[in-house]
Amino acid sequence: MDDHLTIAGKTFRSRLIVGTGKYRTMEEMVAAIEASGAEMVTVALRRLDLDNPNEKTILDYIDWNKYAILPNTAGSRTAEEAIFTARLARSMGLSDWIKVEVIPDPKYLLPDPIGTLEACRTLVDEGFVVLPYIHADPILARRLQEIGCATVMPLGSPIGSGRGIFTLEEIQIIIEQATVPVVVDAGLGVPSEAAKALEIGADAVLVNTAIAQAEDPALMAEAFRLGVEAGRKAYLAGRIPAKEYASASSPLGGAARRSRS
Repeated sequence: MDDHLTIAGKTFRSRLIVGTGKYRTMEEMVAAIEASGAEMVTVALRRLDLDNPNEKTILDYIDWNKYAILPNTAGSRTAEEAIFTARLARSMGLSDWIKVEVIPDPKYLLPDPIGTLEACRTLVDEGFVVLPYIHADPILARRLQEIGCATVMPLGSPIGSGRGIFTLEEIQIIIEQATVPVVVDAGLGVPSEAAKALEIGADAVLVNTAIAQAEDPALMAEAFRLGVEAGRKAYLAGRIPAKEYASASSPLGGAARRSRS
């Protein structure tokens, strides 16, 4: 069955996007990315040591021929910082694709909706393929679609919290109104939560901490791959309606007639 994720005209077989932060070793990161089956990997450009050309960075451990590199603006507190980071990624020849994160609050790490919209508008105008990370705000999601963003990426719960999807109803509204792919990003802790996101119609999920900080990151990455696949298949198959009362799965008519004979 041909069922691919398409973003800005580019097709991916996997609906799992993975991050590269918080791994204990580069070897664990490489093994987990491989096990995840992901084809897109996001990298925080502001957290790379670019001042020392002899120092290896995350980018040196990722096979650029195998994975699409998605730079992100993590660490940006303002729209201006996010725009600068995106331009830096382009000037390095890294990518015209950019995941926009504007996060001014270091405690709760919630995205700034106004700063995000400002940064995205500028970057879309400059020809970037823009994937914005947002709170699960249906109005903001619609505005971002209208200015030309390639996806919207609502959070399930705060970054790195592992608390799952606290914003389920809002994400369902975003999906209902979506004209671009919806990627649930942040807060997922276990594969069943990724499966839930796909079951309700999300197009993909992005997972970092839940994989990177697992006791066995590669095994957890594989589990997330399977969870995403199961959730997508369940969505395509079409779930049964929820009912208030029980409904017998086996007919009882024949048994009743035999008991009276």
